Amino acid sequence: MGKLKKAYLAGGCFWGMEDLFRTQEGIKDTEVGYLGGENKNPTYRNHPGHAEGIEITYDPEETSFTALLDYFFRIHNPTTLDRQGNDMGSSYRSAIFFQNEAEKKEAEEMIIIVNDSQKWDAKVVTSLEPFEEFWPAEPEHQDYLLRYPNGYTCHFERFEESYLK
Repeated sequence: MGKLKKAYLAGGCFWGMEDLFRTQEGIKDTEVGYLGGENKNPTYRNHPGHAEGIEITYDPEETSFTALLDYFFRIHNPTTLDRQGNDMGSSYRSAIFFQNEAEKKEAEEMIIIVNDSQKWDAKVVTSLEPFEEFWPAEPEHQDYLLRYPNGYTCHFERFEESYLK
């Protein structure tokens, strides 16, 4: 196993995203938390401007950032602004938090691919935001759907087929 990398994504309630990503090849760890907001040390009750997101630790010898983005765009609706399922507000926005220019470029290219696929009835509204800091959520939110298998989620594989052909 080589040097592990991290990716930061937001696409609605963090529980569902974490539950699906943890099963993907090359994923070594997932953690839910808050990204891109106004305050330090955000909490579930106080996270203005933050998105509910996930930190994905992956092995780049087994998967790639682009492959993560491909899956990300298949498990949530990237065309709804500040909304996933019943969850509404900027906390539930679709966002990619890029750590460098290479990730930003890959994200921009993936958005073009997703739009060109015409799998969605509208254009992608996923924001590209520079990564600043990841704040882990409280322990009760970590691995939530492992502990409560019938718990709330609005995430599922909408498309089995990869956008990458």
